[in-house]
Amino acid sequence: MAPPPTPALPIIDISPFLPTTDSTPSTKAACAQALYTACHTHGFFYLTNHGIPATLTTSILSLARRFFLDTPPSSKARIARRHARGWQRIGENVTKGLRDMHEAIDFYRGVDDMAELTDGPLGGANMWPEEPAELREVYEGYLTKVLGLGEVVVRAMGYAFGPEYEETFLSKTRNSFWVLRMIGYPPLQSTNSSSGISCGEHTDYGCTTFLLADPDIKGALQVLARDGSTWIDADPIPGAFVVNIGDMIERWTNGLWPSTRHRVIHRGDGYRVSVPFFYEPDFNARIKPLAKAVEMTSGVEKFSEIMYGDHLLGKIAGNFYGSGDA
Repeated sequence: MAPPPTPALPIIDISPFLPTTDSTPSTKAACAQALYTACHTHGFFYLTNHGIPATLTTSILSLARRFFLDTPPSSKARIARRHARGWQRIGENVTKGLRDMHEAIDFYRGVDDMAELTDGPLGGANMWPEEPAELREVYEGYLTKVLGLGEVVVRAMGYAFGPEYEETFLSKTRNSFWVLRMIGYPPLQSTNSSSGISCGEHTDYGCTTFLLADPDIKGALQVLARDGSTWIDADPIPGAFVVNIGDMIERWTNGLWPSTRHRVIHRGDGYRVSVPFFYEPDFNARIKPLAKAVEMTSGVEKFSEIMYGDHLLGKIAGNFYGSGDA
């Protein structure tokens, strides 16, 4: 039997930064260097030996599939989107003004401790499906684990600029304004992409995205290479997250690690399910280029300082049909 093809994206073993690992400075340095290279050259990579059991990640995808395929429309309608949170029908989400051919549920960090957000688009409670009955409990347990993994990865990213920077990114994400999505993609019926695809070309808003996706569906998620014209398939591999960096990492690193554009075009067989978790800065975190990154990029700041929450709200304002360009 022929060996499986070599993935086109880098593979990062994050175990040296797990709190359960007895690591040495040399193993941490090797991991951080590999991470630096992956973020610089691709902005996407596979994350292995991350400590989240396969039984849990399999359940996350299975429960999402059951919701999208087995839940009656009347039950879905009870959690229909109000502002940013809740269920979205196929075509309700837009990218660059075109409807995305998927349905989804968006969950966000709660805002009970942030009075300034309670009446805006991020206000209200998350709307959890009634069916499958066990979905909320399993997902909330998963959230705890993947939040911890987000902390591990941004700690390693800081270390990549030197051991003294290990806490730098983490210091702005301790109250991460996280987002979790469940997404269901029916196969595209049209070959005309001018009317919209499964999910249009975009970058992610914040720090790092941790993606789980159907292991048997290939060729759907595509990553734009640094040459600006080549699309790379980011097919799932067993036991790994597909991870990418977002706009705030690009800003923090003064463009050394660009936020990579990507899209989904699902023309294959079957119904594709994915569950991305977005590990983001604190809502009120102020993000500007690190002095070390500026030093490494000719000494000129390419980005001004912004508050992450302002960036997020600006993006949300154009996310849905009828609300403008995404």
